Amino acid sequence: MANTLRISGLASGMDIDKIVSDLMKAERMPLDKLKQKKQLLEWQRDDYRAMNTLLQGLDDYLFSNITLQSSMLKKTVSSSNESVVTATAGSSAANVATTMQVNQVATSAVWLSDAAVRVDKASFSVAADVTLTINVTNGDGTTKQASIMVKQGTTLDGLIAQLNSNLDLGVSAFYDEQTRRVSIVKKDTGAQASLVLADQATADFFAQKLGFTNTVAGQELTGKTAGKDADITINGLRTTRSSNTFTINGVTYTVKGTGTATVSVATDADAMFNAIKGFVDKYNDTIAKINAELKEERYRDYPPLTDEQKEAMTEKQIELWEEKARSGMLRGDSILSSALSKMRMNVYTKVEGANIPSGFSQLAQIGITTSSNYLDGGKLIIDETKLREKIKENPDAVYQLFNQDGATDAEKGIARRLRDTIKETIGKIEQKAGKTVWTNQQFAIGRDLIQINDQIDRFQDRLKQIEDRYYRQFTAMEEAIQRANQQSMYLMNAFGGMQR
Repeated sequence: MANTLRISGLASGMDIDKIVSDLMKAERMPLDKLKQKKQLLEWQRDDYRAMNTLLQGLDDYLFSNITLQSSMLKKTVSSSNESVVTATAGSSAANVATTMQVNQVATSAVWLSDAAVRVDKASFSVAADVTLTINVTNGDGTTKQASIMVKQGTTLDGLIAQLNSNLDLGVSAFYDEQTRRVSIVKKDTGAQASLVLADQATADFFAQKLGFTNTVAGQELTGKTAGKDADITINGLRTTRSSNTFTINGVTYTVKGTGTATVSVATDADAMFNAIKGFVDKYNDTIAKINAELKEERYRDYPPLTDEQKEAMTEKQIELWEEKARSGMLRGDSILSSALSKMRMNVYTKVEGANIPSGFSQLAQIGITTSSNYLDGGKLIIDETKLREKIKENPDAVYQLFNQDGATDAEKGIARRLRDTIKETIGKIEQKAGKTVWTNQQFAIGRDLIQINDQIDRFQDRLKQIEDRYYRQFTAMEEAIQRANQQSMYLMNAFGGMQR
């Protein structure tokens, strides 16, 4: 008990604290065993979670670089004349060459204030609040209504800013101080663009304040130069587009000028090769680290250090000891062993299905084989020349080898099989070792830790009682010795008095 007054060897001359401390070392041995067991469980939990992080990294790579068409089936696009047209292609675009003749590029509609009217910026001011209502038709024919509240006292710069920021209006307006005229340009292109002033207040404002004379409510803003549609001939078919950028069959073209150009689309073989090579490297790294955990030596002669043992050691000694003490926490683990076996089967087994042509049903057929050295634990080896040839021969077949979907494992692509195995393994490990956001009650090792913590708490209470008992016993001994000494002194004094 912390507040108990103890008598420590005053009568006997013995070091009672040292004696009790030595006695308690023996009593604490079971507690040290519990703490060591707790430490081993925590190390095992952490190593399990490290394996889950490793597996999740492989799964993330598979999803981002192998499963997504945009990563595996990237396209390269070239134009014979980029001053006429450029293009980009999505992963679904066919590998084709398209001849495009641009007869006319699309332009934007423009409205200019009357040249005979000069807008004076210095004296410009809105006399009273007014709402401008404009019926907008975009270049492609879509319509919407723009409403702009202009406050009393608004300057010309403030009004121009309001016009430019209104998304429904979709224009770029500016005031030229040299000519003192206002220009309004539709941001989008196309022949159908128009700005119709919805009411008289709006018409009067544009006429009187901005110099667009002869403007009438319900009619289009004056001073217009109409926009134009792009006029193009694609593989002999003449057509129009309201925008200079448009998409056909997964290819997005951008018209730059008049003339003729040929746009060619092809699979980016380097991108697919690099994605697959990256997968092989990631897979090999993953299975190597799992194999290392399964084979790591377990040094049972190096239990976790107690606090007292650490106090007697240097930091380097502690580091070297604990390196051996926490070694082999997952040696021969059944969850990881099973996962490795399934991953090997996922990779080796033939992929079946109508979408898999002959020569593309196994990794070995596209130049990826297994190391002949059994010590490599199933490491994959790439024949880069053969893999590149297969990618160029049929990139879609290579993609399906990894990503075909199916009702059974045999019909699923290699990446899908691996992701299923990884998901299953991560789930099993989480049931065993949990994850950082879980409470101990939610997984097996955590529940074991709860029990050990309860045992430690109970044993520490018991140790306090034992220590208090030892001190009570020694206190009683000290008191007895002290009384005996007092009696002896009394007798000596008494006999000494009689002699005189």
